[in-house]
Amino acid sequence: MSSMTVTGVPGLPEITPGADLGRLISDAAPDLRDGDIVVVTSKIISKAEGRVIRADRERAIDGETVRVVARRGPTRIAETRHGLVLAAAGVDSSNTAPGTVVLLPEDPDGSARRLRKALGERRGIDVGVVITDTMGRPWRIGQTDAAIGTAGLAPLRDHRGQPDTFGNTMEVTITAVADEIAAAADLVKGKTAQVPVAVVRGLAELVAGSDGPGAAALIRPAAEDMFRLGAADVLQARRTVREFTAEPVDPARSAARSPRR
Repeated sequence: MSSMTVTGVPGLPEITPGADLGRLISDAAPDLRDGDIVVVTSKIISKAEGRVIRADRERAIDGETVRVVARRGPTRIAETRHGLVLAAAGVDSSNTAPGTVVLLPEDPDGSARRLRKALGERRGIDVGVVITDTMGRPWRIGQTDAAIGTAGLAPLRDHRGQPDTFGNTMEVTITAVADEIAAAADLVKGKTAQVPVAVVRGLAELVAGSDGPGAAALIRPAAEDMFRLGAADVLQARRTVREFTAEPVDPARSAARSPRR
């Protein structure tokens, strides 16, 4: 790859349940061609699929949460049934009618596959599709868009076993290319510009003939997650001396460890 372009797709109407996104995006992006990657904000997918509900936001978060990872004041970081970990379990009350909230798509990878198929049938082209949502990041200020659904491209690029420029063998480098594409597209979509779709051109080598494994491949398995325990889990998961021995703790040693007041 020598260059790439990222172009916003303006002119889409307000999306309502049952909207034909394949037709709308195809009409709004007449220059769409083979090898392009269509990047779509999950909110319009959710609206088209009827995932907008009239509900109290906190109750909606409860309904979408399978595990609370951390909590600070009213803010909850939660794991969803998709395996995603993000603020408010992905429930969003922005850019929707008062009194309603938008839930994440039921199956983001399935949504990406259907949109890719629709665009391919309508235009006779092979494109990749990335569905995005905004996420915060541990240890970093600010949010960025990440991929929650993909079709037509490999979401990861595995560099392990390849030599670097000094001949050293890379052992752990796996690039989350779908997340990089999602973040790049957000630079032209923005949060308030009402441009929910972008086209990334110049990465045709990433676009595959098959749908691929989907963004589910980006979710780290629990057994490999070094930071799986949130603040809500620590007390329940910690070990105590009683798990190792029935002997009482030596009072002298206990006193020596007690903080002085």
